[in-house]
Amino acid sequence: MYERLLAPLTVRGFTLPNRVVMGAMHTRLETLDRGPERLAAFYTRRVRGGVGLILTGGHSPTPEGAVDETALVLDDDADLAPHAHLTAAVHEAGGRILLQLLHAGRYAPHPGCVAPSPLRARISRHEPRELTTQEVWNLVAAYGRAARLAREAGYAGVEVMGSEGYLISQFTAPATNHREDEFGGSAERRNRFPLEVVRAVREGLGDGLLVYRISAIDLVEGGMDREQTTALARGVEAAGADILNTGIGWHESAIPTIAGSVPRAAWGDAVREISHVVTAPVIASNRINHPDVAEDLLAEGTCQLVSLARPLLADPDFVAKAAAGTPELITPCIACNQACLDHVFDGLPATCMVNPRAGRELDFPGHAPAGRHTHDHRAQHRPAPTGRTVAVVGAGPAGIAFALEAADCGHTVTLFEAENHLGGQMDYARRIPTKPEFDALLDHWRARLAAAGVTVTTGHRVTAEELAAGTWDTIALATGVTPRCPEIEGAGHRSVVDYAHLLSGEATAGRRVAILGAGGVGFDVAEYLVGERESATDPATFRATWGVDESLTRPGGLTRPAPPSGEPREVHLFQRTPGPLGTRLGRTTGWILKSRLRAAGVTFHGGVTYLRIDDDGLHFQQDGATRVLAVDTVVLATGQESENRLAEDLRRLGRDPIMVGGADVAAELDAVRAIRQATEAAARL
Repeated sequence: MYERLLAPLTVRGFTLPNRVVMGAMHTRLETLDRGPERLAAFYTRRVRGGVGLILTGGHSPTPEGAVDETALVLDDDADLAPHAHLTAAVHEAGGRILLQLLHAGRYAPHPGCVAPSPLRARISRHEPRELTTQEVWNLVAAYGRAARLAREAGYAGVEVMGSEGYLISQFTAPATNHREDEFGGSAERRNRFPLEVVRAVREGLGDGLLVYRISAIDLVEGGMDREQTTALARGVEAAGADILNTGIGWHESAIPTIAGSVPRAAWGDAVREISHVVTAPVIASNRINHPDVAEDLLAEGTCQLVSLARPLLADPDFVAKAAAGTPELITPCIACNQACLDHVFDGLPATCMVNPRAGRELDFPGHAPAGRHTHDHRAQHRPAPTGRTVAVVGAGPAGIAFALEAADCGHTVTLFEAENHLGGQMDYARRIPTKPEFDALLDHWRARLAAAGVTVTTGHRVTAEELAAGTWDTIALATGVTPRCPEIEGAGHRSVVDYAHLLSGEATAGRRVAILGAGGVGFDVAEYLVGERESATDPATFRATWGVDESLTRPGGLTRPAPPSGEPREVHLFQRTPGPLGTRLGRTTGWILKSRLRAAGVTFHGGVTYLRIDDDGLHFQQDGATRVLAVDTVVLATGQESENRLAEDLRRLGRDPIMVGGADVAAELDAVRAIRQATEAAARL
């Protein structure tokens, strides 16, 4: 099915078994107990799943360039021992691994940060010190030294991070390089630093593999234009790079690049510009989460390799399942960022919402060894179950996760769902215009349940008496949550609807809408009411909506965003708490949603007291004043309550069920916690 994706490629004497590269990720695993062992288990698990080449998280060539307080530095022979342990483990598993060299420049989170010019980034607290010309040359030498150390540690080579707004990007962009020496001024001189770095790294590596990550499009004002970018690509290749990896956007860009609201392969045109001007293989990255997408990019000549980072958190067997002809069994990365990037930015180790084993390979029981899915994924070839009989009630995220893990452990599982479809809260999420990936996740879960031999019964609200009368060894309840109705006068008014009935399609909203509750659900409801699904599925529509220059000729690749189309709804989003709305949204995705809603004209109201709802609309107090907002519809997104009545009935009948997901804790709709809790509970059976 995927002859291009699975074809080998030889570069500088290194033969890669396929075209899949594991992109660099900062995981923070090294900060945990048994850090080197955890990193080794994490990477070798992906090797056994079929990945052709691995890139580590970033290591700075000097201390002041560390990307955060836990990031690693490689500048001394004394640093080599943990690296040697890692590379030995990867080599023993049959893989190849490169070390990424990343100097954060002005993004480094400390007052000693340095940069080409003393210009503070809008996402940073510290103004950097400008590097002297001699210090720049010293940095070039430091890159070369780090490359030599990487080879001594057993790495097959290095990747030089020249993208995403880190130090090298800061040298190449006019906005951040105001120097007047040989490293600033003209586009040619701004490109000099990365070229000198590549030459030094080439010398330090000897015959090692050198990947250069180039910014295919900066997406910031005063960034590189196409002419400078393609000149840099040609120069990097001539200086000694064997492969060019492509990065998209800076971290301070106001345009999303990797969230689920970004269409798959949205940046193919920018990558193709690089491929057209070099003979070295080019890697495409960002929003490639299915082998069909990767195969198409390769077939079109957009690239010769594809980079997968988060998709290999979601499923380390991505390549093996593609090779087995079972892409439907690949657990898809839905680009939610909730347990990977958001965790890292909050100082936690990275894992994955849809795969809680990611980054925790040492913490789960040994029934699921690395590569357990690498041979055959068809249900008819599964071994006969030999464990317990398990009933799982509720086919939302927690129930499905419990059922799948229990089946993978060898138990006989029946999954009951009162609705005629699977998904629970995920069935609501998939209807949000910027969350099309949730459809793919539900399709995958259905395929996995069938392949795992789980008996699925939908459209039946199982009773406690049925369960107690059965021969179940274990009963797990994942019955989820119900919307909470607040104590507001008029909450039963005909204009009022809860979010579940609205998102399910059982109710509709008028042109003027008030949403009560500005948590994640409230924001999703607002997006549902004003969003356009095409902007998250069609790359051209997405680029027009966000103001990305199709021609790539403008500095930074930016242009004026297209105005919203159609007749807009009047939407108001309310919260009781004073202050800005959306402070608890995801660190790396919340700003995207707030930007979209502001552009669509949604009005935010904080610090309100709800008085009543009647024919005149919503009555509320704010800033000491009483107001009335005339609306057609009031949507309640005011929290949830656990649906656990079945548990009480079972306990009266002498059965003590396992409680997981929202049925256990409904304070927040947290799919990360629900799936992790359910997976861990099933693994303990």
